[in-house]
Amino acid sequence: MWDMDTDELIRTVPTELFLGGEWVAAENGATFPVHDPATGDILTDVADASPADAVRALDAAVAAQHEWAATAPRERGELLRSVFGRITERAEDFALLMTLEMGKALPESRAETKYGAEFFRWFAEEAVRISGRYTHAPAGNGRILVTKQPVGPCLAITPWNFPLAMGTRKIGPALAAGCTILMKPASETPLTMLLLAQLFAEAGLPKGVLSVLPTSRAGAVTGPLIDDPRLRKLTFTGSTEVGRTLSERAGKAMLRTSMELGGNAPFLVFDDADLDAAVEGALAAKLRNGGEACTAANRFHVANPVREEFVKKLTERMAQYRLGPGTDPGTTLGPLINAGQRETVGTLVQDAVAAGASVRLGGDVPDGRGWFYPATVLDGVTADARILREEVFGPVAAVTGFDTEQEAIDAANATEYGLAAYIYTQNLDRALRVSEALESGMVGVNRGVISDVAAPFGGVKASGLGREGGSEGIEEYLETKYIALQ
Repeated sequence: MWDMDTDELIRTVPTELFLGGEWVAAENGATFPVHDPATGDILTDVADASPADAVRALDAAVAAQHEWAATAPRERGELLRSVFGRITERAEDFALLMTLEMGKALPESRAETKYGAEFFRWFAEEAVRISGRYTHAPAGNGRILVTKQPVGPCLAITPWNFPLAMGTRKIGPALAAGCTILMKPASETPLTMLLLAQLFAEAGLPKGVLSVLPTSRAGAVTGPLIDDPRLRKLTFTGSTEVGRTLSERAGKAMLRTSMELGGNAPFLVFDDADLDAAVEGALAAKLRNGGEACTAANRFHVANPVREEFVKKLTERMAQYRLGPGTDPGTTLGPLINAGQRETVGTLVQDAVAAGASVRLGGDVPDGRGWFYPATVLDGVTADARILREEVFGPVAAVTGFDTEQEAIDAANATEYGLAAYIYTQNLDRALRVSEALESGMVGVNRGVISDVAAPFGGVKASGLGREGGSEGIEEYLETKYIALQ
């Protein structure tokens, strides 16, 4: 049971801007609505930040930066650990809130709450492990001292699919490193980040260290910040298209950037794979978060000798998923985020079918309210189908066959993306050989979930720059300084 009912929870979540440590209305009192994807109804209205509000937040971040950077690493870590505990105490509230504004089934939201909170526990520990080095110069003419310092004020732009975790894995390392940070959550899902800001305020975070700026005018609000020379870092999670635009603008300002962008993950099943394990891994890789994840397996490349058996087993298991509102106890597959996303998924499925794919499950939009799309399996997807090139971001498994290992590798790499990939085989040599050949920042071998706070998350090619999580994650918020000693 969660701590509150739906109406009570919504009433307790702040809806103003968290600006410089204070809850304030947006300029001119502007607001925008937050919708429930399961019904299309308005949950509440939140403050709609303006460019002027954003500059005020940056003013506060700049004013707080020196003192926060000088705060003892242990103190910064203890504050993160305190908020970790507060999230854990209110885990059911966070889970329900994410389900209401994003749509995912409650078990998915509970898993995200646990995962998202862990970034604060992890980086609380990393705060005291920021290291440098002291060595003799090879020529013997001095000493080399290398130290790390916080980058400075940061701007974080997060997507709607993981309303808590996409924020915590940016806030955690930023605060641990000694940086102040401005958060711009997705307009579809701002409530979770506003609730998190409330916990930071309760924990005693100094004013100005964190601001949360929900807005319906993302470009207008973030543009002036990126152009402001006082901002020193931009971290973004979202589409490759938007990431390219932001990178170009950030490049003119010479900002440090971290870009976690789109994915089109291949899922390779070789003929020696444990098919039952591969199917369970496929369910996790495909239907986690309803398929609305950048790490989601989109393209299932299956060895032809076992393809029909794999498709049959996968179809049987995906048919067991129950479509419905995420708050219903029996729901295992919630709605998509909005009507536009459902249309995108439907268009990609229709294109694949027109190109020759067969529908083994799903493929039809159900009647009624909300933005639902059923679990869908497509077999025999042809090479010219858009779904093999574009990120589907929905519960659709597109299956195609291969005959040789090299054919599988070539098919997996035939994309501009390179975030995640999955391999199922019982041959260790093959697992290592294929993993090294795949153009991907992360590879899961015989497992369908690869995200881990202790591991570096990120991609190559059009899937982005930089890494989040792991010991590498805090480095994204640190500058290296070399001091030459006589």
